[in-house]
Amino acid sequence: MPSTRVSRLFHYGSLAVGLGFGALGEATKRWSGLGSETSSTQKSVFLSKANIDRVVSKLSKMRGAALKLGQMLSIQDSKNLSPEISEVLQRVQNLANYVPLAQVEKTMRRELGLQWREGFEEFSDTPFAAASIGQVHEAQLNAQKKMELGFGRVAVKMQYPGVADSIDSDLNNMQSLLMMSKLLPRGMYLDNTIRVARKELHWECDYEREAQSMEKFGQLLANDPVFVVPRLVSDLSSKMVLTAEFMEGTAMKKAEEYSQEVRDHIGTHIMRLCLQELFEFEFMQTDPNWANFLYNTATRKIVLLDFGASRSFDKAFLDKYLLTLKAAMDNDREACRHWSTELGFLTGYEADIMTKAHIDSVLELGKPFATSGIYDFGNQDVSKNVRSAIPVMLRHRLTPPPDETYSLHRKLSGAFLLCIRLHARVPCQDMFKSITAKYTFSDGSQIKYI
Repeated sequence: MPSTRVSRLFHYGSLAVGLGFGALGEATKRWSGLGSETSSTQKSVFLSKANIDRVVSKLSKMRGAALKLGQMLSIQDSKNLSPEISEVLQRVQNLANYVPLAQVEKTMRRELGLQWREGFEEFSDTPFAAASIGQVHEAQLNAQKKMELGFGRVAVKMQYPGVADSIDSDLNNMQSLLMMSKLLPRGMYLDNTIRVARKELHWECDYEREAQSMEKFGQLLANDPVFVVPRLVSDLSSKMVLTAEFMEGTAMKKAEEYSQEVRDHIGTHIMRLCLQELFEFEFMQTDPNWANFLYNTATRKIVLLDFGASRSFDKAFLDKYLLTLKAAMDNDREACRHWSTELGFLTGYEADIMTKAHIDSVLELGKPFATSGIYDFGNQDVSKNVRSAIPVMLRHRLTPPPDETYSLHRKLSGAFLLCIRLHARVPCQDMFKSITAKYTFSDGSQIKYI
């Protein structure tokens, strides 16, 4: 894995050259009549099969900023990206290029000292998981630490070398490639997306910050009946290494196989946590990746993993966001327009078609909270209706979404999609009222529900 800025620049440069030659070759094939009818009439010359393979191969090796940017683009709505770009994002996410053992040893020595293995009774050199900025190894603490902490089995997350130092250059190179190929639809506001991605990636590459977030969530959820948080091993953690208690549980992707009662249980508490994070904790873990949750069938508890994307929100933003959600729950179009403008989704100068599309989408997203009793995510049309409005908004919107909503909506979208996949039946309105009734606005007021 390339670990220096120069080597990463070389890889991005070679990718750009490869894409250029690939596009030239595809254009020649089409001109000569050798391209297929579909590719000749619909696809960019940059989206040939060979170029897709080039991108997947290179980005799965590079990881880091490229994958983060892909996550942010895809969460806006993959249906508005071409199938080819969606394929690239999915394939790269599913590939796991591990760091060679020599790089692991070098990184661990630099972060934890030359005798770092003495902290462990056992350490598996082969990682059991990999993500965009790091990989995870299973280990056993030494006897002394087991006695001190009360547990021995741990997960050791090690950051890929070079990722943190190359965030800015990687994103600049990715921006150039995307602009060169013109693969993204209008209205994505790529400059703003990259600016927000830059800030969030710097957060996620700081494992000391993540360790603090993990401990904060551990305190916030210490008495929660459902959610559990791993315990940190602080003296075996650093800026690039995070060691924490290994948690037992089943991957959330298997939850679709559970009974309706268990799926309702999971969906209800995932939605509850989202609302608590926003309006009770005012601190949210914003990465909705299913791999960040485990379900323990024996204890019926949900394990939370990976706190790198945790963040707080400005009180003024939360005030307006709650009032926007309440307007959607009340089906109040004028209040939706007003608070959307206050938040910065609208400028007040949009064409009527844009304003209508935005308000329609807000009301759709508010449907679960507007429905009294149980909301059945398995029998909903929200995602379809919201998708139908997005092309209009991409074409006509005058301003990018508020910075806070990139991560916030990533989390909320993930929670909605999880509930949809589980066909969960959730008392959304009751939870919304119960949690938001305790929220105190900046002026000291609270919402009174009848």
